[in-house]
Amino acid sequence: MKETLTYRAKENGFIINLPYGELHVSGDAQYGFRPYQLLVSAVAVCSGGVLRKILRKQRIKIDDIALSAEVTRREEGAQEIEKIHIHFKITGKNLSEQKIEKALALTRKHCSMVQSVKDSIEISETYELIDPEEN
Repeated sequence: MKETLTYRAKENGFIINLPYGELHVSGDAQYGFRPYQLLVSAVAVCSGGVLRKILRKQRIKIDDIALSAEVTRREEGAQEIEKIHIHFKITGKNLSEQKIEKALALTRKHCSMVQSVKDSIEISETYELIDPEEN
């Protein structure tokens, strides 16, 4: 499967036109998304989407998934990404920790973005279960 994405140079970065809008990418945050932010977002959102799909297939009813991603970058040199830690907040009634942990293991295996970077970036996950009736 091959796809070509075409970017145009602009004064302070690059731009791509996609069916849902323009994406501005720049090494300077005031002119667009920074490349590392896009990479971290791809890994985190892919993981969240795959987790949601797995939970649906397993008929585990959830109300919501929110996630945050903490990124660690090397301080010197190219400042490459060393680690991405994803924290999931999963809201639903009577959720089983054991089932969520199994679903997360499957998520790691089936998320294309995690699989793409797993040999070069350390990926870790934690989660918390939130019962809507307790809040």
